[in-house]
Amino acid sequence: MKSRYISQWIKDFLDHHPTRANSLIITVYGDFIAPHGGTVWLGSFIKLVQPLGLNERMVRTSVYRLSQEKWLVSEQLGRKSYYSLTTSGRRRFEHAYRRIYFAPQDTWTGEWQLVMIPSSLSGTQRDALRKELAWAGYGALASGILAHPSADTEALLDILQETGAHDKVVAMKAVNISALTSKPLQELVHECWNLEALSAKYLDFIELFRPALRTLRAASNLDPEQCFLVQTLLMHDFRRALLHDPQLPSQLLPANWSGGVARQLCRELYSITYPLAQQHLLSVCETANGQLPPAAPYFYERFGGLEPPSASGIS
Repeated sequence: MKSRYISQWIKDFLDHHPTRANSLIITVYGDFIAPHGGTVWLGSFIKLVQPLGLNERMVRTSVYRLSQEKWLVSEQLGRKSYYSLTTSGRRRFEHAYRRIYFAPQDTWTGEWQLVMIPSSLSGTQRDALRKELAWAGYGALASGILAHPSADTEALLDILQETGAHDKVVAMKAVNISALTSKPLQELVHECWNLEALSAKYLDFIELFRPALRTLRAASNLDPEQCFLVQTLLMHDFRRALLHDPQLPSQLLPANWSGGVARQLCRELYSITYPLAQQHLLSVCETANGQLPPAAPYFYERFGGLEPPSASGIS
């Protein structure tokens, strides 16, 4: 049975938090379609996202643009079009996957990763590299020098390879010599990253989704489509907040960091919605071989571990 409160909450969200169709479609592909093989018949996908305010024309325009941007690739079988994540699209989502579903490390040894960009690098390539590194949480220490504490080395190498800068920049590691909580270090962190603005984004996220969490937590019966819609909006908004989060070690963050509270709320709401959201997904979406395949094992590693199908009731 559909909850009238959740229906109104979804409507208010879509009315007051307009989302770009391209970005919302990437959220659905990354969170839902990727673990199930990454391919879906466009007609069933249109039906899936229509309640999110995306009509057929918007979806067709967006998937075409995402194909031009190398996120998706299409295949025509008879009169049906099937869209899949590209190899580069999967790789880009893998970077996001680690940030979204796995909490940052609790401990930090004082090690930094540095990327030094020479002035000889072309403007276009420099801008592309800076954009990717900023998205991965790197901050500018000085002109041409970007840094991150406890960054993912594999992700950095992927970024350098993807932007063609692997043989044009200097990447190295450095170790903090002074105390990890020293005042100069704290000041440097605040100069490189706008933690106040980020904290405000997380507080907005918490205020927005806490009522939905309370309602779904107390409900005796949940509706599969509503679970899908709430989970999609949850992950879309959480992903947008994470785009600005450098995911610094706890030693470098303010006390009672709102990002930790937001992650815990997201984890709890995801755990409540995902079983029926998966049920709705499998009932709507199709591939050329019929129903979507079962979720890959890595899906159940999200947020510290989800219940497997036998325990959650997904068939």
